[in-house]
Amino acid sequence: MNPVNERIKAEVDGISLVDTHEHIMLEAERNECAVDFSYLFAHYNSSDLISAGLSPRMMEAIRFPMHRVRVEGYKRRKVRRAIPEPEKADMSLDERWQAMAPFWEMMRNTAYARQTLITIRDIFGVADLNRDTYQPLSEAIAKSRRRGWYRHVMKEKANIAVSIVDWQSTDLLAELFVPTMRLDHFISVQSRSDLAALEAESGMAIHALDDLVKAMRATLEGYIAGGAVAVKSGLAYNRTLKYDKVSRHEAEVVFNRIAGHLGEGLAWLEAKPLQDYMMHQVIRAAIDAGLPVQVHTGLQEGNENIITNANPTHLVNLFIEYKEARFDLFHGGYPYVHEWATLAKYFPNVTADITWLPIISPEVARRLLHELIETVPGNKIMAFGGDAMTVEMAYGHSVMARQVVARVLSEKVDEGYLSEEEAITLARRMLRDNPASLYKLKAK
Repeated sequence: MNPVNERIKAEVDGISLVDTHEHIMLEAERNECAVDFSYLFAHYNSSDLISAGLSPRMMEAIRFPMHRVRVEGYKRRKVRRAIPEPEKADMSLDERWQAMAPFWEMMRNTAYARQTLITIRDIFGVADLNRDTYQPLSEAIAKSRRRGWYRHVMKEKANIAVSIVDWQSTDLLAELFVPTMRLDHFISVQSRSDLAALEAESGMAIHALDDLVKAMRATLEGYIAGGAVAVKSGLAYNRTLKYDKVSRHEAEVVFNRIAGHLGEGLAWLEAKPLQDYMMHQVIRAAIDAGLPVQVHTGLQEGNENIITNANPTHLVNLFIEYKEARFDLFHGGYPYVHEWATLAKYFPNVTADITWLPIISPEVARRLLHELIETVPGNKIMAFGGDAMTVEMAYGHSVMARQVVARVLSEKVDEGYLSEEEAITLARRMLRDNPASLYKLKAK
């Protein structure tokens, strides 16, 4: 690197990050399952292992210590996902490594694996993950179950000022985390049992469509009282992001069918008018509360989903109608990256957040960030969200995100597009100032 590149890298490395998106589990839950190497396979690594040929049931067996936490985490976040039962529940550490090792070798070229290797090197002092190191790594992970570990990793190692956590809990370590909360369960109503669960959470009887809206708003008020800084929607995992403008009457007809249905309820296509109506109501509630709306777009974590459901262009009608709302679009919309960037350029109420993308593909993240710098105002670009279930992997992601930002800004200076001062200003905006402003957070 030339001296300018070195200065830019030093500036980027020194920024105290505002982290827009995590799924980090509660510390007490973490200390129950951080027992061996499988703890680091709670999330994205598993997708590539399964893609390489590992069976989903064996994957659950390998990470059995994490299985319950994952299941409960999805329930807590109101994510409708089928998690297979483990093939075995009593495999030894050696047996689990032997089952995973061939597939780890096949996927270790991916960016998910790069994140893992950075993490185990910098956090646990283990140079690689292989047959000689899985036991020492497991011992190091087990020893890390101590008070203050979260602060050590997030503050001292990752230099993250604050992280927005999507774990459907407001009971977080206030020094490190603030919550974003989902109202998806008020949108994705399909059965009487769904309504009963909403009644239990809100403490309100739901006999009519208006009751459903009131219960949603009351629940949001409770979330805000608990410190929520945003509303998150992850419904692209379950349905299309196209939320049509639906009349109250159309929605009420569907609600009445659900309320009068004693069986499993309606298929989602039958329930779609009600769901669409409720998404509009959620956005209006977020506007009234002054909260941004985070939207999952693009690639869904896991395997074998319907990627076209998550095309961010499906959301255009919402951007046009709700000009006073603030939409934070996640994940670069990958693979719809150009369409996604165009939305942030077009609409004043849309921000471009590349959370997750640096560990999907650093190359795509770099190319997209080049494009964003050339097309989107600098106050609307956000460059880091760790999107991890574990603090250690959030650290690994932070390293890769800083690398992406520093390299792109250095290239922009080298080619004469930006001055060094402009590049450093933009780095601070993308990694700290923009998310701090959007979510009204203090970045120390």
